[in-house]
Amino acid sequence: MKQFRMLINADDKLGHINPEIYGHFSEHLGRCIYGGIYVGEDSPIPNIRGIRKDVIEAFKNIKLPVLRWPGGCFADEYHWKDGIGEKSGRKKMVNTNWGGVVEDNSFGTHEFLDLCELVGCEPYISGNVGSGTVRELSEWVEYMTFDGVSPMAELRRQNGREEPWKLKYLGIGNENWGCGGNMTPEFYAGEYKKYASFCKNYSGNNLYRIACGPSAGDYEWTETMMTAFNDQNKWLMDGLSLHFYSIPDWNNKGFAVEFDDEGYYTLLETANFVDTLLKRHSEIMNRYDPEGRVGLIVDEWGTWFDVEPGTNPGFLYQQNTMRDAMVAALTLNYFNRYCKRVKMANIAQVVNVLQAIILTEGEKLIKTPTYHVFDLFKEHQNGEAVYCWSENEKIGSKHGVPMVSSSASVKDGVLTLTLANVSLDEEAEISCDVCNFAASEVSARILTGDAHAHNDFDAPDTVTVKAHSAELKDGKLTVKLPACSAVEVTLR
Repeated sequence: MKQFRMLINADDKLGHINPEIYGHFSEHLGRCIYGGIYVGEDSPIPNIRGIRKDVIEAFKNIKLPVLRWPGGCFADEYHWKDGIGEKSGRKKMVNTNWGGVVEDNSFGTHEFLDLCELVGCEPYISGNVGSGTVRELSEWVEYMTFDGVSPMAELRRQNGREEPWKLKYLGIGNENWGCGGNMTPEFYAGEYKKYASFCKNYSGNNLYRIACGPSAGDYEWTETMMTAFNDQNKWLMDGLSLHFYSIPDWNNKGFAVEFDDEGYYTLLETANFVDTLLKRHSEIMNRYDPEGRVGLIVDEWGTWFDVEPGTNPGFLYQQNTMRDAMVAALTLNYFNRYCKRVKMANIAQVVNVLQAIILTEGEKLIKTPTYHVFDLFKEHQNGEAVYCWSENEKIGSKHGVPMVSSSASVKDGVLTLTLANVSLDEEAEISCDVCNFAASEVSARILTGDAHAHNDFDAPDTVTVKAHSAELKDGKLTVKLPACSAVEVTLR
């Protein structure tokens, strides 16, 4: 067993942890929307206006704070007017990015915003810059948010919604360096200014406009965008996105369940690169925006493997193991630590796609190990991140990954500490001095298991959260972390 000392100083505040850091991403891709979230009003699967009840409840349980839609690459070929009005009259289209299947547009603006209201989360709309127009996006904003007399407001009322919705988060384009138009950062910055200028604030609604940012380590893109909005135009950009997938080898991704010890550590080492990305992009942003006005929005992140055998290659359906849970715990702890700059993050994707928190098959639903990590970490939402230091050592086959990952926050007189031990075979014991926080009781929960362990439709609870033991005596916290485990410790 490895012994590690830790120190938490509750008076040393690092920043506010926006709930949106625990956000999610839904795209018209594979079975994420159809069959995953939306089954239609006539389905025998219990639903509310076509939206699965079990999915709504699962989202509520982890306090899902924000949901991004309709993409992804799909967003830049999506034309919103095709997805409103009577479903029988909606236009069909070919989903050219994801499997070449027919999209019937039965899940559109009204259905998505209905879902967000049922869950109680903020909607995050990703607008079409790649194949759309300024007028199209500006009219979409008007349609959703204007309560006066105008063509778009009247059209919304004709389609059954009298009152406008509140829309805070608006993404203007997606991956415009790639599937969103193959643009240079200079060209995109000019396009963004034009689009953002015509997306207005109506009826008390206040848009938080998010620009397409870099892919992983493209620091030049970040530099260009921050330069372009460092003058009289800076009010046009509230957030800059960042996309990073944990993929050691794009040409040989491997399978979610089939991996050896080296494959496990290689993936964790790749995921740990998010620390470098957040640090370097933040440093660039700090030079132009020292007050931290522009948020870093990590609106696509997670693992990406080869699809499960026998499934459509364009549907990106993969299983989810304790290895994925370790990636999630490691990443979320970093987001907490960088919360002064990171204002939102959206794991890809919420149901049946990539590192999904939920998998469905007909009427059946299972919660993946990644779902349970979000359950363990949910009390960080709206907390104040505080100083949390730990002894550590690097493990793995190449550059190594820290064996223990951690972050801590304080909210409403409660201190929440989340820990992960990513070692495959060694237990860790944490001895933590807790300073400037008076606590009289401690509780803990744990998610642990073999790295290959996962839930399936025959055994949905193989991996689940359980109670765990922790000791608090004279301001010192002691907790053991089994190999391949994530733990939440609560001090009151």
